[in-house]
Amino acid sequence: MLIKILFFAVVGLLIYKFFGGKFPKMGRSPQEKKLEDDTLVECETCHTYVTVKESIIVNGKYYCSRECTP
Repeated sequence: MLIKILFFAVVGLLIYKFFGGKFPKMGRSPQEKKLEDDTLVECETCHTYVTVKESIIVNGKYYCSRECTP
């Protein structure tokens, strides 16, 4: 009886995957990724805070504008 249940579970799983079923991926959710883009970083020159998306990165350091870059 247990073997039949396991057999049908495996067959069901294979059918699910064959027809495009997707398992939840391990890792960060889109909301967590968005938070990363919205993280504030400090400008090395003027010490103002800007988001990672808006910042300019030079040699691994964050700057708020071209005027602040070396």
